[in-house]
Amino acid sequence: MEQYFKPGTDNQKAGKYVEVGPNGEALENGRTCTIQKGDRLPATSAKGHCWKYSGSKK
Repeated sequence: MEQYFKPGTDNQKAGKYVEVGPNGEALENGRTCTIQKGDRLPATSAKGHCWKYSGSKK
C-alpha cells in the first residue's frame, strides 16, 4: 500500500514527490517537488490533494 502525505508534513524521506488527487489518482497537470532531509512538503495545487513519494533524487 502506498503512503500519501499531506502538504506541510516534514521529516519525510529525501527525494522526489509527485502530487496526487484525493483518492491517490495521478493528475494530468500534477506538480512534482524534490525535498532534502528535514524539509517540509510544499502546498499542493488544490485542496484535498496530497503527495506521494516517487523515489530518490538520483
